[in-house]
Amino acid sequence: MFFIKKLIAAFLMPVPLGLFLLLFALIFLLKSSYKKAKLFLILGFLWFALLSNQTISNMIISPLENSHKALIETPKEIEYILVLGNGHKTNEDFAITSMLNTTAINRLVEGIRHYKNIKNSGNNSKLIVSGYAFDDPNTHAKMQKKMAIILGVLEEDIITLDTPKDTKEEAFEAKKIVENQKLILVTSASHMKRAAMIFEKEGLNIVASPTNHKYFTSSYPASYFSATNIQKVELAWHEYLGILYSYLRDGMTPKK
Repeated sequence: MFFIKKLIAAFLMPVPLGLFLLLFALIFLLKSSYKKAKLFLILGFLWFALLSNQTISNMIISPLENSHKALIETPKEIEYILVLGNGHKTNEDFAITSMLNTTAINRLVEGIRHYKNIKNSGNNSKLIVSGYAFDDPNTHAKMQKKMAIILGVLEEDIITLDTPKDTKEEAFEAKKIVENQKLILVTSASHMKRAAMIFEKEGLNIVASPTNHKYFTSSYPASYFSATNIQKVELAWHEYLGILYSYLRDGMTPKK
């Protein structure tokens, strides 16, 4: 079911949908159905033009990233910090900073910031890192642990969740550890709305710490239309699909 869900979602992302529009244009062109070909060509052009626009992409991602404020001041009384997994690829010829993707590193650094602030206040702190292996010889949690130790986290203060494949499974496994205690939840700002919804559904008492914000405005000419803007839309689109799936599966709705 997990792989079927991911496969279906992959074809519902903005770029594949845009390519389908262009494919239809090509098919109708080959069939000499020029009116339909022109229609789908125009739709395909507008699709990519709008999604690559800075203003449009910001409008799409901002409702997600604005759902929770950044956690600037670390609550010193909270012991557990959970950094949600993202992605990596093991390659022993690369440094660990190249094996983990930038989103994973960004999330981990934010988690370590809270960890060190709590430790410096004289309280105990545990950093929980999560993520399974998929097709890699190492789990994502193991790679995050390796990186965390390099960045100064004590090995005995790290808890790894090596089996979760998605956010719901991460919430389920985290519940076994923290039970009813407060938990600082670290994930990307675009993902926080859905993650908080899932964790609260599992009965966890979270303090949200969104990071890796993608919303920005720039007057630099290359920023008006770029692949970076399409990437922002892809991130947001993935989350909206996830929220819809959670609603259909569990009847969950995000808090306003």
